[in-house]
Amino acid sequence: MRMTRVMVPLAAAILLAGCAGQGGYNGQRGAGVSTTAKGSGIGAAVGAAAGALSGSGSTSRRDRALIGAAVGAAAGAGVGAYMDRQESQLREGLQGSRIEVDRQGDDIVLNMPSNVTFDFDSSQLTSDAQNALNEVSNVLREYTDTRVNIAGHTDSTGEASYNQRLSERRAQSVGNYLSQSGVSSSRLNTTGYGENQPVASNNSDAGRAQNRRVEITLTPTDQAGNRGGGQRQQGQRR
Repeated sequence: MRMTRVMVPLAAAILLAGCAGQGGYNGQRGAGVSTTAKGSGIGAAVGAAAGALSGSGSTSRRDRALIGAAVGAAAGAGVGAYMDRQESQLREGLQGSRIEVDRQGDDIVLNMPSNVTFDFDSSQLTSDAQNALNEVSNVLREYTDTRVNIAGHTDSTGEASYNQRLSERRAQSVGNYLSQSGVSSSRLNTTGYGENQPVASNNSDAGRAQNRRVEITLTPTDQAGNRGGGQRQQGQRR
């Protein structure tokens, strides 16, 4: 009976959190639940469980579970909404750039193919890449509670050791440009993977082209969504 009293409000909290977030930042409805809704539900579940198991005193286990669920749902929804806003602005700013914006849970992955970012066998950013990174840096300066992981990748043509160094130089070029554009270097992490993480077969031109890329992964910090970051002031331009 005691467990039932805890689980009923827990289930209700998760359901309400999911319903509150349905549709995501853009209000679009599709298959499944929005990222914000998932964050609310997970936060509610974790918060309720932690609340139910914590403390003693005059507050009942049921009340602690409800309080924990409410706090957890708010935190989860806050992170999801924080990343939703970044995703929306990035999609808008990068239209026509040939850079892919992919949402993976609370992470946002920007896939920059080599034919956009670099000339053959070069780590010098093209003008198209610089224009795209200007849009990215605009968003990153607005959302300061986001970590930026930059990964360089190559195909398997040539020596593996050379490809490794080239992937490192290309990742560093992207990181340097973002830093020079006003993104704090403390938020940036650059890594080269060479030919070790292909996303397609290296046995065809099309596959090799997919493997030559730089990926920028945006990950929320523990503070994301807690301070209302990313809220533009009236009249502020991006």
